[in-house]
Amino acid sequence: MTPSTPTPTSRRPAGPTWLPLVVDLAAVLAFVVIGRRSHAEGVDLPGLLGTLWPFVLGAVVGWASVTGVRWSLASVRAGAVVWVSTVVVGMLLRIVAGQGVQPSFVIVTIIVLGVFVVGWRAVAALVRRRASGPRT
Repeated sequence: MTPSTPTPTSRRPAGPTWLPLVVDLAAVLAFVVIGRRSHAEGVDLPGLLGTLWPFVLGAVVGWASVTGVRWSLASVRAGAVVWVSTVVVGMLLRIVAGQGVQPSFVIVTIIVLGVFVVGWRAVAALVRRRASGPRT
């Protein structure tokens, strides 16, 4: 193998590169909508955006962190980076903005965003693995 030849772990799968961004945004939006509805806060646009923006910026930091790395944004590894960044940056921005960061909210955020952001990637990897057939 030459240095420029991608290894199996660094290979980018075929498919639109924007799709992981859209799925992550949908996951973060779902997290916010579910959370606001479960606390009877409603899903009015100003309230929704007020809760959403710190986590979207956290996801952007995560995506930027993975850019340039030879991982696909759809990989579980990239998802782990995006997940941690979304939670950490999102919580720090909530503190700066004077929004609540109670310990129970932090725990729920870690769990739900982990399932949403890493979970879809794990399912997609499993489907790809099964679709490619048995390895020899």
